[in-house]
Amino acid sequence: MKISIIGVGAMGGAMAEGFAKCDNISVNDITVADPDKARLQHFASLGMNVTTDNCMAVQGAGIVMVVVKPWLAEMVIKGIKSELNYSKQTLIVVCAGLSSETLKQWLDKGDNSLPQTFLVIPNIAIAVMSSMTFIVPVNATAERTHEVADLFNMTGMSLVTEERLLGAGTTLASCGIAYAMRYVRASVEGGVELGFKAADARNIVLQTVKGAVDLLLSNGNHPEAEIDKVTTPGGLTIKGLNEMEHAGFTSAVIRGLKAGM
Repeated sequence: MKISIIGVGAMGGAMAEGFAKCDNISVNDITVADPDKARLQHFASLGMNVTTDNCMAVQGAGIVMVVVKPWLAEMVIKGIKSELNYSKQTLIVVCAGLSSETLKQWLDKGDNSLPQTFLVIPNIAIAVMSSMTFIVPVNATAERTHEVADLFNMTGMSLVTEERLLGAGTTLASCGIAYAMRYVRASVEGGVELGFKAADARNIVLQTVKGAVDLLLSNGNHPEAEIDKVTTPGGLTIKGLNEMEHAGFTSAVIRGLKAGM
């Protein structure tokens, strides 16, 4: 499976590093393209093929991934259009806010043909194979959709969804990872105020959050069911939770998610 990633900024770079860790993908089969030669040196040191020429990156790839900022998307996609083999190559576009209709217009060669195309939104945890990735088929068979889902499942978890939910998925998981980290930061600062050294507080909070996630993934319970197990009447946990709610914790989270739409 030969993969080319055009654009290796924060997200594209995280994707390249994640795919390089997959057992079923050879690092020699990954090509990354970016105008920043200094940035490419890192990926070359990992054994990937590197180039500053987007069209060269497209040649010979089975899957072409365009991972760029919204204001660059049109230029990049139209720039590689002539090199794309619509009958053989799969195109994956990672670009927040881009609609399938706009993408189709950019890919139009005047004959109504399209490559098998997907809009995809991972999050930066893909670098450590722990992403939550949303996949929207734009022009794809069920078989190719399954293959793309399998690819991203190797780097975490994926969900094939409707385009109307892609914005919600972005704020819930792609923006959401920053929201989760902000909670971690706040808890670490609280731990320091409670008397722990900063490094110890960080480890305590990270292990606690990991434990919560592992527990919910293992038993499938609603979070409130697990919360009930540790909120004894008159106990410390319920007092702490109520103080957080008095400060608007749940409301603040929901408002933050909605603001990202």
